[in-house]
Amino acid sequence: MATILISGGTGLIGSALVNELLRRGHSVRVLSRSGSGVPKGATACLWNPSKGSMDASSVEGIDGVIHLAGAGVADKRWTEERKNLIIDSRVESARLIKQTLKKAGVAPRFFISASGSNYYGTTTTSHIFEEREAPGSDFLGACCRMWEEAAFLENSAGRVVALRTGVVFANGGGALDKLVLPIRLWAGSPLGSGKQYVPWIHIDDLVAMYVKAVEDDAMQGPYNAVAPGHITQAEQTRLIAKILKKPLWLPNVPAFVLRLMLGEMSSIVLQGSRLSSEKITKAGFTYRFPSAEEALRDLLSSP
Repeated sequence: MATILISGGTGLIGSALVNELLRRGHSVRVLSRSGSGVPKGATACLWNPSKGSMDASSVEGIDGVIHLAGAGVADKRWTEERKNLIIDSRVESARLIKQTLKKAGVAPRFFISASGSNYYGTTTTSHIFEEREAPGSDFLGACCRMWEEAAFLENSAGRVVALRTGVVFANGGGALDKLVLPIRLWAGSPLGSGKQYVPWIHIDDLVAMYVKAVEDDAMQGPYNAVAPGHITQAEQTRLIAKILKKPLWLPNVPAFVLRLMLGEMSSIVLQGSRLSSEKITKAGFTYRFPSAEEALRDLLSSP
């Protein structure tokens, strides 16, 4: 079993991952600004990436690192200050971990980093993106590129994995709650044209993918962390309404309204492409929830 240092281990995905790693017998250390909110059974290690400080003892004897930390992309409107924070919270925190490892003379067996499905650019196209393709030139494409560069460059780890993650379907926070609420209130409708694709993954499959990256020494490089079942935004909206047994009677929310409300950030909901899951499948990963209907029924049918 491995001793693993995790950043972002108190968030929605991080908490679920920490609990699963502990269940499987791994030892987990969670980087935290305050030491609070760390899942039971894990060890809190203090850091403050905005100040460039990190407890050097946190890396002693570790076998690997999982880097999940990063400010929420859709939490606030994208001012220049916010965009810088989105990038720095991912890139500079990764560099801080790498610097701490280097100073301590620790060479972990693996460094696993989150990344985003927007690596390929926030666009709508019939093309299905594979891992070998170039990053997009827009803000999120550039952000994901720099995020991965921080993980791969100046690497002292035995292997590096980046999981380019789509929209995570989960209860208790994240995108799904925001999608479901207006539909529950009989006010749901597709966004923009509704033809944009939504690359997505069930949280249980994402956690399992991280576990595989930890335990499978053959995993190396970038992987699309998305489900194989492709779906458009309109199809997703209709499916949620069907599962909740709610009507959809309002017209699509016009794109210009979303642009006025969200500014540049509206690209997240107005654009979206399909990503291939072939590479991770060929690596031996099996999805519990390969289709959006299976995933959404599992989550929305829960009490």
